[in-house]
Amino acid sequence: MTGAGMDEADFARARAAMVETQLRRREIHDPAVLEAFRAVPRHLFVEEKQRGAAYGDHPLPIGEGQTISQPYMVALMTQCLEIRKGARILEVGTGCGYQAAILSRIAPEVFTIERIPSLSRKAEEVLDGLGYTNVRFFIGDGTRGLPGFAPYDGIVVTAGAPRVPQPLVDQLADGGRLVIPVGGRWSQELIVLHKGRGGVAQRGVCGCVFVPLLGDHGW
Repeated sequence: MTGAGMDEADFARARAAMVETQLRRREIHDPAVLEAFRAVPRHLFVEEKQRGAAYGDHPLPIGEGQTISQPYMVALMTQCLEIRKGARILEVGTGCGYQAAILSRIAPEVFTIERIPSLSRKAEEVLDGLGYTNVRFFIGDGTRGLPGFAPYDGIVVTAGAPRVPQPLVDQLADGGRLVIPVGGRWSQELIVLHKGRGGVAQRGVCGCVFVPLLGDHGW
């Protein structure tokens, strides 16, 4: 669907329906997460020819072999971070910038790193156009994290890893959470690591499918 003939009111209604039917009914309950999804215009993060499908319950291609994740999965990963007031968040895999935009509505500081320069530049343009000024963009190997700005209260990885990259664990603050898909190239399990004084605890959340995480500590 191209979205031809749809105006901002149509997109707003589609966004509200997405929140109610895809998120609230699937136990996305964090008020800050729900409010962020009501506010961020997802259709501006996809190609114009895909805008009519932007609020559907599925991922969409964004070019360069990458995708924008299903709205529910973005919401679930964000909720799993349990973002606290004043949190500093690192996103690995900027993609189209939608996840970073959601995070920017909840956390005061967001850092995002992408290995594909064209995607990073386009995402930065979209967020700048929306007036989101608390996101800093970087190009490079996200599996190494961004040690110069660590520690982070939350780290979210938007690609599937064969194992948890140790640099990301090292860059977590005490009490911080790392949300990451781990498994094979074609399917993974979404896991949450919580770094506490007694070490790192891990729990599985659900099965998922993401594009591969490429880099020194990925594929």
